[in-house]
Amino acid sequence: MTATSRIEADEETPLLPESELKKKVTPLPWGQFSLVLFLQLAEPLTSNVIYPFAPQLIRDLGITNGDESKVGHYVGLMQSLFFLTQAFTVLQWSRVSDSIGRKPVILVGLFGLSLSMYCFGLSTTFWGLVLSRSLNGALNGNIGVIKSMMAEMTDTTNISTAFAYFPIAWSTGSTLGPIIGGSLSKPAERFPELFGNSEFFKKYPYFLPCAVPATFTLVAWTVTFLFLKETVHSPVPLAEFLGLKKKKVGSLTADCINGNEDESSAIQSVNGIDLPEEDKPLPLRSLLTPRVIIAAGNYASLSLVDIAFRAIQPLFLSTPIELGGLGLPPSAIGSFLSVFGILNGVFQVFFFAKINDSWGSKNLFCFGIASAIPLFASFPLINLLARYQGYSTLVSAAVYTQIAASVALSLSYGAIFIFISAASPNRATLGATNGLSQMSVSIMRAIGPASANSLFSLSIAHGYLGGYLVYYILLAVVCLALVFASMLPRHVWTD
Repeated sequence: MTATSRIEADEETPLLPESELKKKVTPLPWGQFSLVLFLQLAEPLTSNVIYPFAPQLIRDLGITNGDESKVGHYVGLMQSLFFLTQAFTVLQWSRVSDSIGRKPVILVGLFGLSLSMYCFGLSTTFWGLVLSRSLNGALNGNIGVIKSMMAEMTDTTNISTAFAYFPIAWSTGSTLGPIIGGSLSKPAERFPELFGNSEFFKKYPYFLPCAVPATFTLVAWTVTFLFLKETVHSPVPLAEFLGLKKKKVGSLTADCINGNEDESSAIQSVNGIDLPEEDKPLPLRSLLTPRVIIAAGNYASLSLVDIAFRAIQPLFLSTPIELGGLGLPPSAIGSFLSVFGILNGVFQVFFFAKINDSWGSKNLFCFGIASAIPLFASFPLINLLARYQGYSTLVSAAVYTQIAASVALSLSYGAIFIFISAASPNRATLGATNGLSQMSVSIMRAIGPASANSLFSLSIAHGYLGGYLVYYILLAVVCLALVFASMLPRHVWTD
């Protein structure tokens, strides 16, 4: 063997057999992990419960003065308020959780969810609804904090398995929320034998469906308080963080949380105990690294593509065939949409981890984004089929196929969550990294539905490209998202 071949063999041949190099999978802490999934259920329940009765609620308030064309505007405004106010606060909640711990912030978020839902059910004016939804978004920073907690419970060997279970809560809440909202609204009329004599439910006909998820959230608050364990190392005592107790030398200050301290003066100890480098929270500007920007930007582009599809889909299903849709009644639309929640939850649990480990997170993310191309292209094809033969079994099968295919788009969420967790500058800044990512997503979710629905209406009203202009624009958005996805590294960052 020549010297050159010996060098190449030394550099390219593993020191250990591949079987020994492969890490042993760490078991998930199922007790605490199950609690986190249970807590996550509160947000999709409270956000989805209002969808079935929101249009009728707006009509009952009389703010549109009987003009049906304005109902959608006010419903959209009410739905966007949550994401808009969340965008202003979610980063700060996540950064605070890096300091005082995840558990106190989750408790505040659950309390805010419960209080805002009770207030929503008791609101009799549009401004009351606005205040309730704003309070809901402003006090709730749990989505980013819970993702951070999940990442802290896992390592590189089991994180894909953990995030495979993440959609269970969203799928369950997205399925149960509309059922609760639709079946329990106006109980005095629907269940006269039980509530017909109740003046309270006659005055507040939407309190009962709001009270169910609000009460569930209170139960979740109690479970969190009693059983959830903190995952942040050496959290700053709450009294000290609020200034009620004198800070010890080296303790984390509010100035560091707000990014006002110089990077060189970042915290060195908590309560007099020296912290390792990975347990030192960093100023906000230290988060703006290429890794974090790329991961957060891809999360935002994914959410824009996904929320546009979810917003267009029910609108397409309800629009008359001659105008570019299918003209289905609300009951049929609800049945179609509930199928996605079931399919998504089952598929993610049984297949996400295997696909992610086999393909890699980047390939899976790009595949999910690319799946939106046939999804958007299928809308005009389904409409053309319906125009040709009316609403038939074949058209119904095409819609179910589209819904099943949309599960691929949801696979991208688990993949990008893994990138976001790996992008954090250190362990102690994981919450802030998730908060920054969630802030960008909240902005997309605040503007995405209104923009997509407006484009849909504009395309139909003026007949642009046969009424299908909206799909061409959304296909262009998908292509841009794929360009941005190409910036992700081939393998998840490990250092």
